[in-house]
Amino acid sequence: MSGLKRKASGFVPAPELKKPKANGNIASFFGAAPRPAQIAGTASLTTAPAAAAKFDKTKWLASLTPEQKKLLKLEIETMHESWLGLLKDDITTKEFLDLKKFLERETAAGKKWFPPQEDVYSWSRHTPFDKVKIVIVGQDPYHNVNQAHGMAFSVRPPTPAPPSLRNMYIALAKDYPAFEKPAKNAGLLTPWADRGVLMLNTCLTVRAHEANSHSNRGWERLTQKIIDLIAQKRTRGVVFVAWGTPAGKRVIKVDKQRHLVLQSVHPSPLSASRGFFDCGHFRKANEWLIQRYGPEGEIDWALVPGNSTLSVPKVEKKVGKKIAAGKENLEVDGEIGSDDEAALEEAIKAAEEQATKP
Repeated sequence: MSGLKRKASGFVPAPELKKPKANGNIASFFGAAPRPAQIAGTASLTTAPAAAAKFDKTKWLASLTPEQKKLLKLEIETMHESWLGLLKDDITTKEFLDLKKFLERETAAGKKWFPPQEDVYSWSRHTPFDKVKIVIVGQDPYHNVNQAHGMAFSVRPPTPAPPSLRNMYIALAKDYPAFEKPAKNAGLLTPWADRGVLMLNTCLTVRAHEANSHSNRGWERLTQKIIDLIAQKRTRGVVFVAWGTPAGKRVIKVDKQRHLVLQSVHPSPLSASRGFFDCGHFRKANEWLIQRYGPEGEIDWALVPGNSTLSVPKVEKKVGKKIAAGKENLEVDGEIGSDDEAALEEAIKAAEEQATKP
């Protein structure tokens, strides 16, 4: 580029480009990449308050007694820090510690329970507090082998989707005809969790093959606190989905002016025919999220690679023309030396990287 000269005096710079000031940094020529416009009247999902920004895990650990550290080993090691910071006082109560002692006794007695210990809090890792868009309230974990893994309604492969989840697929396909059921009727719902759908059972463990065997031991108070925290702290609003009477009781106190609460009968074969299939909750949740947050709020309910239920196409940032114009129309006094050339290339690269960020 050492032979690059000033353009003819008749050159008119593109209106969106800035002419570099004398002795200014050549990188400033490009400026910041434009931000996508936000829909009027909508909030931003990316500006949700950090749930546990001030939580000092090291300091909190130092405050625990040796017995508390022993009993809370699972929470300390596997619960996402955004949730741990919010629940730290609840998990050190006598009731919760008694629950942990109960689980220790179950294990010591050779009683198998689900989900596997490392998955009890998988919901927290897949859906951190500030990423929650929708809360689906479940009840008891699945109690057979290779089913429960810490998320309501979801099962591990190769276990096929249980009846309630198969009915959810039917309702979902009514809302979104483009929805494709997973191959072999699989039931792993982690893609939903990663997109902001918190699937929370009200009881987080269960003895193998014994439904409700760990109920009323302390889990219900913790999970109610989780629901209450979301309702209180996510002030821009989220969607609460409660299927069945027990789940409905969990969302009674949710502010319906701030949040959307969707209720229906449970998708179980025992009740689904009484209105679940036509409840429209999957689409209603998205319509509300789009209205509240704009296109970025919409949940893609697809579970098959290449499939999508999104109704609003993603907005791409198009600044390539600006970059090209910058390369073509840059005015320079005299020749560009190697240092300036390197700075120019660095500025162009930075602008291109900024332009391709999602």
